[in-house]
Amino acid sequence: MTTTRRDFLERLTGSAALLGAMPAALAAMAPSEPVPAPTAADAWDMSWVGRVKGKHKAVIDATHIEGGDPVYRAGMWKGGFMETEGAKPSDFSTVLVLRHEAIALAMTPEFWATYDVGKKRVPAGDPPTSKNPALLNSKRDGNPPMLDDLMLDRYLASGGIALACNVALGFLCVPLIAEKDKLSQEEAHKKAVSMLVPGVILQPSGVFATLRAQQAGCLYVLGS
Repeated sequence: MTTTRRDFLERLTGSAALLGAMPAALAAMAPSEPVPAPTAADAWDMSWVGRVKGKHKAVIDATHIEGGDPVYRAGMWKGGFMETEGAKPSDFSTVLVLRHEAIALAMTPEFWATYDVGKKRVPAGDPPTSKNPALLNSKRDGNPPMLDDLMLDRYLASGGIALACNVALGFLCVPLIAEKDKLSQEEAHKKAVSMLVPGVILQPSGVFATLRAQQAGCLYVLGS
């Protein structure tokens, strides 16, 4: 099922981080339990900004699942510079932003297997799946071995930065958990955060993360 722009905007009003900037009429329409945001004692983790270094810096803006392609692109772009300029791994910094429907790629295999996101959010025409396409393994899942090093866990282990959109987490992941587990929005949000792939860093929104990466010197690349 594809999320329409109207659906996205309607659910966006549930984000606590954005309510203050909205007209009173829109704020009044927001759910009684908006998506939680960190307090001053539990601030957003911005340590990743200090890791953006090197001659070649890119932010990959991923908005759709696309069979995991946005994650693959985050690992592939460096090859051209290595081949044409002899660049070394230390010359690169990659920031992968997983927002909108691509937030599903930031979630653990347990989330995919439990909450049926692969049945409800795969691209039109693709078969339903219970597996995160960004976390497959050739020995376990039968995908081409050449893709193993491009998976999200390998990307993170190699020093890549992956940022998750809290707004997208709220409109896609939290409702699935709340409905299946009969939890409040706050409880479901906490569980959703706990089910992010280890190493993925939650940010106020994907748009913020993309802009902040550009301020840190990254060139923008549309990932999906």
